[in-house]
Amino acid sequence: QVQLVESGGGLVQAGGSLRLSCAASGLTFSTVALGWFRRAPGKEREFVAAISWNSGNTDYQTDYADSVKGRFTISRDNAKNTVYLQMNSLKPEDTAAYYCAASSRYYVGPYSTERPYVYWGQGTQVTVSS
Repeated sequence: QVQLVESGGGLVQAGGSLRLSCAASGLTFSTVALGWFRRAPGKEREFVAAISWNSGNTDYQTDYADSVKGRFTISRDNAKNTVYLQMNSLKPEDTAAYYCAASSRYYVGPYSTERPYVYWGQGTQVTVSS
């Protein structure tokens, strides 16, 4: 059974930082792409960031929503089956529930839509105060 468990959310002041983690189990972690999405109150879920799988011969590909480029960084640690989202210079508009997602094995992108993702976590709340 596949499980994705997010952690690291919380309340932070504008300009602050948080690092979200998503621990995965029940899947072959190194072979899946991973994404972060968020849903703000009253809005639809939107893409935040994604990182590809790789065969070991190439660098990971990453992709970011325009609204977070230069502020957020996605990374993965295959040895720990964990994907991270480092969020810096947080703004009140970043307030949302953040979800991690995993693709099917060996899925070739793009990764900025929900289409590749077959497994989802339960979410972690991020609140940025002004």
